[in-house]
Amino acid sequence: MCINFVLLQSFSARTSQYMKDKRVLIISSEVVPYLPQTEQAVNSFQIPKAINEHGGQTRIFMPRYGLINERRHQLHEVIRLSGMNLVINDMDMPLIIKVASIPKERMQVYFIDNEEYFKRRAILHDEKGNCFKDNDERMIFFTKGVVETVKKLNWAPDVIHLHGWFTALFPLYLKTYFGDEPLFADSKIISSIYESNFEGVFSEKFQEKVTFDKIDEKLSEVLKTANYEALTKLAIAHSDGLIMASENIPDDLIEEIKKSNKPHLNFDESKDEDVYIKFYSKKF
Repeated sequence: MCINFVLLQSFSARTSQYMKDKRVLIISSEVVPYLPQTEQAVNSFQIPKAINEHGGQTRIFMPRYGLINERRHQLHEVIRLSGMNLVINDMDMPLIIKVASIPKERMQVYFIDNEEYFKRRAILHDEKGNCFKDNDERMIFFTKGVVETVKKLNWAPDVIHLHGWFTALFPLYLKTYFGDEPLFADSKIISSIYESNFEGVFSEKFQEKVTFDKIDEKLSEVLKTANYEALTKLAIAHSDGLIMASENIPDDLIEEIKKSNKPHLNFDESKDEDVYIKFYSKKF
């Protein structure tokens, strides 16, 4: 896989005036140096790094998978942010928040943790490459956990930048379940779409678990067949802007992005520094 660094290692001087004091919430299932270098993990590091260097402010959130070495990366629990129970499909699941600083960078990463969902020493797939059967509940927990933690931080983001299919529920939940939350009233949501890294379909009860949160069944209808394409279409439908962050995105999803009439960048455009800066900094 060819890693797209999104040309964020050297913003032009003009970027500073665009990014000054802009608050950007980065949410991803993968971030280096905590996980191996993939296209998504690298982008999820490079983007906030560049924003910070040019006057912006960032917060990064990711799951605390069991294979992340807490001692090596110096993760520690934030007691004042932990302790809340999140209701997932009528079950109370405790939320634990941990935090770490990326060495040599002024960047903090917040980790969403729960023993039931994230203790296992794997990311989103088992040793045979199959998605975990409870990835639907893990997604709901991650979504609620991030939003509730940002609320506790009282940190209102100008932009919420989502990376990958595991974040696909955020746009829907932010505009429905958390729709009356004033902290996010002016936030714009950008979804970076990556090529699929899994096949198959999630639990047939995925939509039922989402509608349990009193989300209109029509809005989550695509989850009746919850595969990579369905999750991506859900993100496209409820995001404010879109970035094609991989070269090999299926043609029907590219067409879906174009038909949405939302601001978007295709893969080649995302490699043009000036185009990317104007999209990210001025449109949002």
